[in-house]
Amino acid sequence: MLSFDPVVFIIVHQLEILYQFWIHTELIRKLPKPIEYIFVTPSHHRVHHAVNDDYIDKNFGSTLIIWDRMFGTFQPEKEQAIYGITKPVNSFNPVYLVFHAWGDLLVDIWKRPRKAWSIMFGSPTLWEREEVKKRAEKKRLTDR
Repeated sequence: MLSFDPVVFIIVHQLEILYQFWIHTELIRKLPKPIEYIFVTPSHHRVHHAVNDDYIDKNFGSTLIIWDRMFGTFQPEKEQAIYGITKPVNSFNPVYLVFHAWGDLLVDIWKRPRKAWSIMFGSPTLWEREEVKKRAEKKRLTDR
């Protein structure tokens, strides 16, 4: 049977967590090109956390950026990242903060069962942008 030694798993997991710690910095701007090409660097991770239009849904990798390059989700840092989230959460409840996105997902699927597949597996930001445009257009037409 294929398995992993728990000690090895814990060591590898802790190394990954340590790696995640250093990429959350503003102090390091760019690293040498070979490193930037293969590994997630602080520059790549700033893009991941940004709400800039060009940066949304980009740089998902946690250790290797080559996956984002392969799947077309890579975006180099070109401008200063604006950190945040696209939809504000008005709560400080830690349980709500962890699980609210699942509730939002279920509500969206319940309201639009025909779009369940694209809601679950499509780009959430593309879908949200389309909805925002529709609401804005509807509001513009009703305000006349």
